[in-house]
Amino acid sequence: MSLVTTHVLDTARGRPAAGVPVRLDARDDDWSTIAAATTDDDGRVRDLGPDTLPAGVYRLVFDTESYLGEGCFLPEVTVAFRITDPAAHHHVPVLLSPFAYSTYRGS
Repeated sequence: MSLVTTHVLDTARGRPAAGVPVRLDARDDDWSTIAAATTDDDGRVRDLGPDTLPAGVYRLVFDTESYLGEGCFLPEVTVAFRITDPAAHHHVPVLLSPFAYSTYRGS
């Protein structure tokens, strides 16, 4: 399993959000992409980038327009987070609806 994983749940439909493209970026002077994947039928990305990352600031960028449809209110959701322990697993779930989202540090 990679160091960073995610899970997208469609709270409006009450099911996993399958087929959402997700990108993992790292921040140095600017943002650079480390890895990209798409949520599976369970709304999960279990393999997103390396199994080790240095301490620093990262972000997950979710292409929600490809899931919610063209003209949606939230065409993209970005969740920035900090890794302080390079050995710890970081799970970042997103609860998504057509007009809102929430996130938390999962386990």
